[in-house]
Amino acid sequence: MLLSELSSALVCITGCSGNASFDLDDMTDSRSCFAVARDDNGIMLGCGAIHPFDASTAEMKRVYARDKNSGVGKKVVQFLEQRAVELGYSRIILETRIVNEKAVSFYLRNGYTIIQNYGKYADHEEAVCFEKIL
Repeated sequence: MLLSELSSALVCITGCSGNASFDLDDMTDSRSCFAVARDDNGIMLGCGAIHPFDASTAEMKRVYARDKNSGVGKKVVQFLEQRAVELGYSRIILETRIVNEKAVSFYLRNGYTIIQNYGKYADHEEAVCFEKIL
């Protein structure tokens, strides 16, 4: 449900759902993690994932919080960063779209720095990529 909500929100913001950039099968790797934040009643509030990019780098994907001002997104990212360290990563990278100004601002506020576009995003002018050294 959260992934569907995220995809719908991304279509409104960027014109693209982002579904082609995430495969649930990637979550079967032992160094992957898909996290769901819930309230005390078990209601889902947000989610996010990491999976291996290379031996020392995790790629963060599908970070989403239903309530943008609740702090859930930050907690999900902090959890994924902690989990990345536990899984042996020393760096996290991610991509979002430049037009997604709230996401760009969020990652900058949370210690991520803009890097050269990597991998399949290298030639995409609409993309902006980030990293955080853990």
